[in-house]
Amino acid sequence: MSFDFRRFLSVSLISAAMALPVTAQTAPQPADTPADAAAAQPQIQPDLFLGAEDAPLTIYEYASYTCPHCANFHQENLPKLKAEYIDTGKVRFALRDVYFDQVGLWAGILARCDSDKFYPVAGLLMEEQSDWLGAQNSQDLVANLRKIGAKVGMTGDQMDACWNDQAQVANLVATFQQNAEADKINATPTFMIGGEQVENMAWDQLKARIDGKLAEAEAAAPAAQ
Repeated sequence: MSFDFRRFLSVSLISAAMALPVTAQTAPQPADTPADAAAAQPQIQPDLFLGAEDAPLTIYEYASYTCPHCANFHQENLPKLKAEYIDTGKVRFALRDVYFDQVGLWAGILARCDSDKFYPVAGLLMEEQSDWLGAQNSQDLVANLRKIGAKVGMTGDQMDACWNDQAQVANLVATFQQNAEADKINATPTFMIGGEQVENMAWDQLKARIDGKLAEAEAAAPAAQ
């Protein structure tokens, strides 16, 4: 999935987040007005990593929760990346959210609602993407997102608090914008492997890129000591 990043930056995602449908079930009400949220300087949020801190190679994945190709990567190739590289101490991995639309932002807010549950929630959003995105209306979609949150132990009140926290929404949007602009991201999924931008590709090709970067890191290690 690709997008015009500069045009996208002109869209008020914070306003989009406040468009969560209000029903008897969801009942989210903005905790702050847009002016209140904009008054505070957004804080860039830290990456949430999988893998050893001293891994020789770091990989960032830019992905949208509404992107089918991203869901396919998480279903098919992330388990291979985790088993062969992350769990073996070779790679440190971080998922960086990309917000194409308000639905993706709602999902991103849910994923970041509890940092300890970020990867479990992100995984469910990707694995069950066709199910929760298949909602016929916004109320059903929010209900589907609530089901995902409940699967990892989130309460309804906890989810409401996160969706209504406009200061944190501003933080997430600012973090996305800064990271995506710095790395010149214009499609998802896109990977930054050892500082090099790599587009989505078949696992064998991606694995070859990773192995090449690991070899470079290994060769550079003695020189750095």
